[in-house]
Amino acid sequence: MDHAGRMRHLQSVLQDQKLDSLLVTHLPNIHYLCGFTGSAAALLVQESGSVIFSDGRYRAQARAEVRAAKIVIAQKSPLTAAGEWLATARKRSNLSIGIEPESITAGWRGRLASILRGKARLRHAPPLIERMRMVKDVQEIARIRRAVELGARLFPIACENIRPGVKEVEVAAAMEYAARSSGAEGMSFPTIVASGKRSAVVHGRASETRIARRGFVVCDFGVILAGYCSDRTRTVHVGRPSNQALRFYDAVLEAQLAAIDAVRPGVTCAHIDAVARGVLRRHKLARFFTHSTGHGLGLEIHETPRLAAGQSQLLEPGMVVTIEPGAYVAESGGVRIEDVVAVTSSGCEVLTPASKELVVI
Repeated sequence: MDHAGRMRHLQSVLQDQKLDSLLVTHLPNIHYLCGFTGSAAALLVQESGSVIFSDGRYRAQARAEVRAAKIVIAQKSPLTAAGEWLATARKRSNLSIGIEPESITAGWRGRLASILRGKARLRHAPPLIERMRMVKDVQEIARIRRAVELGARLFPIACENIRPGVKEVEVAAAMEYAARSSGAEGMSFPTIVASGKRSAVVHGRASETRIARRGFVVCDFGVILAGYCSDRTRTVHVGRPSNQALRFYDAVLEAQLAAIDAVRPGVTCAHIDAVARGVLRRHKLARFFTHSTGHGLGLEIHETPRLAAGQSQLLEPGMVVTIEPGAYVAESGGVRIEDVVAVTSSGCEVLTPASKELVVI
C-alpha cells in the first residue's frame, strides 16, 4: 500500500482547507493512512510530517505496521499525548487543527481545547479521508476480491445446513467456522440468517428460530481478509415454492441485474437506486423495498458512496459498491440478492460472478 502517497495527498488537501493539522481519530482512517491496526491511536497529519500516538501495548505492533509516520508511545491516552504534543511543539498561535467530528466525543473535544490553552482552534474537518477511501487502488481491489471470493465459499456451507428444524444460529455457526478455518480474520458483521416470516426482517441476525418446512431464508454474510470486507446476500427457499414466491424472487433478481447493468462512471448513485426501484415498481413491489440499493465497502463494511435517492455523488473507476435490492412483506417473507461490484473505466465488474437462480432445498 502506498501510505506515503496517501499522506502526501492528504497534506496537499489540508492546505486547500486552510488547516495546519488534522487530528485523525477514526481507526479505519488511521489504518488507511499509515497501516496501523491497533485499537488505541491518534494520528496527527501536518505539512511537516505525520506522528502517530499509541500506548505501550502496541509498541512492537506499531514498529511492525506503521509507515509514513513517526511513532510516539505514550504513558497516557493517545489523544492526550497528541494534544500535549501540539501544545508544546509549536510556538505559533492561532493554529487551525482539524478534527473528525464523527469519531470524537464532545468530552474529548473539551479536554483537547483545555490542553491547547488557546494556542489552536479546533475545527470540524470535512470527511477528507473518507473521500480518498471511496476510490480504491489496485491493491485494495485485489484484497476485496479475495475477501469476496472467500465469502462466496460460505454459501454452499449455508445450503448444506439449511434444513427444516435446524436453528438459524446453527447455520450461521457453520458458516463462521468455515470462514475462520479458511483464514478470515473475522466476519464483516453478525451473520444474517432469517427464515420464514423473519426473512422479512431486513437485518434479521441469526436467532434461535428453527427453520420452517417451507419459506424463504435470507443469508447475508461477509468476511474480513487482510483488513478488507466482503458482503454477499443470497436467498433460498425451503420446500417447493409457489408460483407467487417464484415471481417475487424473479422480480428482485431482475431489479438487481438491472442495477448492476446501470453501473458505470459518470452515473449518479441516485440513478442506480432509481433503476432498481423502477423494476420493483413495475412488479408492484416498490413499497416493500425499504432500504438503499447499496453502499461502498472496503476497510469498513459500510463506506461512502451510498446508492440511494438524493445521492448526487458520481460513480468513478475504482469505487467498489454493493448492489442489493430487496423486497420484504411482513408476516409473509422477504428476498434480497446482493453482489459486490467494482466500477471500471467502461462499466463494472461483478467480483464473484455466480449463479443467482433460486436454490430450492
